[in-house]
Amino acid sequence: MGSVEVAPLSLPKETERFVRTWFSIYRNDPCWVPPLYFERKQFFDPARNPYFDNAQVAYFIATRDGRDVGTIAACIDRVYQEEDPGTGFFGFFEFEEDLPVAGSLLNAARGWLADRGMTKAVGPFSFNSNHEFGLLVEGFDSPPYVANPHNSAYYPQIYEALGFEPAMDWFAYRVDAEMQGIQKMIRVSERLLSRHPELEIRSIDPTRFEEEVERVHAIYVDAWEQNWAHVRVTEAEFKFIAQGLEKILDPDLCFIAEVGGKVAGISVTLPDFNQVVQKMNGRIFPFGWWYLLRRKAYIDRVRIFMLGVAHEFQSLPLGAALYAKTFQAGLAKGYRFGEASLILEDNTRMRGALEKMGGVIEKTYRSYAIDLDEEVAVCSNF
Repeated sequence: MGSVEVAPLSLPKETERFVRTWFSIYRNDPCWVPPLYFERKQFFDPARNPYFDNAQVAYFIATRDGRDVGTIAACIDRVYQEEDPGTGFFGFFEFEEDLPVAGSLLNAARGWLADRGMTKAVGPFSFNSNHEFGLLVEGFDSPPYVANPHNSAYYPQIYEALGFEPAMDWFAYRVDAEMQGIQKMIRVSERLLSRHPELEIRSIDPTRFEEEVERVHAIYVDAWEQNWAHVRVTEAEFKFIAQGLEKILDPDLCFIAEVGGKVAGISVTLPDFNQVVQKMNGRIFPFGWWYLLRRKAYIDRVRIFMLGVAHEFQSLPLGAALYAKTFQAGLAKGYRFGEASLILEDNTRMRGALEKMGGVIEKTYRSYAIDLDEEVAVCSNF
């Protein structure tokens, strides 16, 4: 077996090669959901994605015997540097079950970050907490819900062998129509609304999408700012993310809570489009269009993607009310189960609400940290 070689890639020009590597790595994993090439090209394009206005990114690919066997990206987020100077991100860290491959990629990313003054790296973040993130460490036996990552079961062991230290866990809670606590949550919601006539919970208005996005962004900035490793998202970035989600949004599953006309909380739930994308093998053509046209026939579950309450109104049980509205709307549209994710391990308020309803942890994702002071050995047996 030949040695591992790592080289930089130029994206978006070489996006297809970067992404195609993952198809080979996951060719025997039935739970992996292939990304769509055209969507990844847009995401990696600085001319389209305003995230790159505030970040410096490098991409690397590993080859062995002329075959692409792994990828990684290293990122310095200038906004996050204000919160945690000297900490960079790594992501898109994909590799075959081969410690030298993973170690060589990590060393390339570590060297790039260290050369630019970073002393620590955390991840996987692709690119930060406003995008896909986390390493799956429990729950490998089912595909991820939309906008969540997936990795094979050998990844955590290789992370540990490379010297990564666990930094934070994130949970995906399974919720379904049979949970006994739902009716109690609905009663709490009804009581709240009857006691506070100034409170209104309404569906988003798709005819005023840009205005609604501005409202959601304001709550997102306010409610998420204290979360571990959260990166303050700019208005331009948030609009870009929202435009990507607009194609799969169901306005009936998205709510804005207003108190006296002031936005107090938001809830965004997505039909699980992964159930369609998994069958498309990364491309619209030649057969992917057929699955798109028939998408409603495939999708039978949802992901509670975003639920937050402004600090000013956190004394009210608005979270319960938003959950109740979401469940009622989902059941009315025929969805019987879903996922609330990703929930920080230290978010006891939200975890408590989900567990009172009967939600159970179905998947656990983990963030890791590693110091950049020395390279890892890449020739160890595994």
